[in-house]
Amino acid sequence: MSQFQLFDSVQTVDSVPLAEGGVAPEGTTGAIVEVFNEGEAFLIELFGQWVKYDNEGDFVPSTQDDPNAFMETLGVERVYPHQITLLAAARDVMGDRSSLRVLADELSDDLVAEVLDFAEFLKQRRQRQLPADA
Repeated sequence: MSQFQLFDSVQTVDSVPLAEGGVAPEGTTGAIVEVFNEGEAFLIELFGQWVKYDNEGDFVPSTQDDPNAFMETLGVERVYPHQITLLAAARDVMGDRSSLRVLADELSDDLVAEVLDFAEFLKQRRQRQLPADA
């Protein structure tokens, strides 16, 4: 199992060339959007500065506190494990339920059926443990 997972928040430890030109400098933050060959490489959405749209529809600098602001995407690039460090695990950011949904999407139908059977077993066990008036 790879030390990095889908949707983990990461930071580059090296500069990363961008396919559209330019370079994302060391320390650029991003999110893993695809995992290749069980973690041999990753597709990372790399983020730049906080921006927002002005009246003409152009990006202008902004701050994280502005409700209309978002982080500009510098590029979506392939990186390798040695080029990134973990900032926050997806499970910590998204919560267990969302993480379970993401994992279920990666499983085959027969494995999803097994997970569903186990979840139903846990639900029934929990219901047996609750007092009748609860």
